[in-house]
Amino acid sequence: MKIAVLTGGGDCPGLNAAIRAVVRRGESYSYKIIGVREGWRGFVDQNFIPFDREKITGILPLGGTILGTSRTNPYKDSKTMEKFKTGFTASGCDVVIAIGGEDTLGVASKLSQDGYKVVGIPKTIDNDLEETDFTIGFQTAVAIAAEAIDRIHTTAESHNRVMVVEVMGRHVGWLATYAGLGAGADVILIPERPFHLDDVCGIIRKRTKNGRRFSIVVVAEGAKMVRKEGEETFLASSRKDEFGHVQLGGIGAVLAKEIEAKTGYESRVTVLGHVQRGGTPVVADRILASRFGVFAVDCIQKKNFGVMTALKGNQIVAVPLETIVGRLKTVDSELFSIAEVFFG
Repeated sequence: MKIAVLTGGGDCPGLNAAIRAVVRRGESYSYKIIGVREGWRGFVDQNFIPFDREKITGILPLGGTILGTSRTNPYKDSKTMEKFKTGFTASGCDVVIAIGGEDTLGVASKLSQDGYKVVGIPKTIDNDLEETDFTIGFQTAVAIAAEAIDRIHTTAESHNRVMVVEVMGRHVGWLATYAGLGAGADVILIPERPFHLDDVCGIIRKRTKNGRRFSIVVVAEGAKMVRKEGEETFLASSRKDEFGHVQLGGIGAVLAKEIEAKTGYESRVTVLGHVQRGGTPVVADRILASRFGVFAVDCIQKKNFGVMTALKGNQIVAVPLETIVGRLKTVDSELFSIAEVFFG
């Protein structure tokens, strides 16, 4: 059995731990493992590397991915797909383990339907994949964002400022909710709940009346502000990637400016950006990635293809790839209600 492993989409902490687990578990079954460079593009460009224990020594705590990544979509057009098919044949692999988020695993699901043997491993700091409680990278991103908010808190209090912290979260607000709740944010704004500026300013004014002359507002990049003409999402760029996604960003700056104009309170914005998904993974992500990697190879050994590894409670299970396509796991209303207790 020859297994190809790849990482696609945005990088995140824990990817190398998953790669390491695939190689080590594969060795126990005497499987051959190859790495596919830069996601699905590696098959298109026929860019492969053989893996053995020496090549994965010391990578457990490393951030990023030693394989590289890209947002390549082999189904973009017929020419790209033909190159993919040629590359897949040239690789000599029997099955692919794809470590990725919504887009990467969406491709994996299509390939499975087209007769390829595929197993998926979920990773994304957004934690927005259905059927799994957590994804690789999320816990590290939360820890990074919460630490940043803790640091911003002290300067906000020292200068009596409103500090707006913009975090990642295109369609869902898991990262904003967890980091905001964990770091004691006074307002949390997420894509699932479009907000009115007046409501945000009302919370800030109430804090001032109660003697709290500073506020921390955590906002996901995809949060929507409600205006008279409708809901507004802020774009950093109108360019689209191969999966049709535009680059979001800028809501933090707009929000800080409008809060200051409406309340008169000095306001500043901090955009955490890519620092949220860089650097060393926390232990929770290393362990989850290791469990996912081992389980993915076990699925192959059992000839269980077309599935994704998933965390359910404390158990790792296999779920059909098709059940996650086109669906996003939105923030649990009960969890957000708990966060709201601490607003203001």
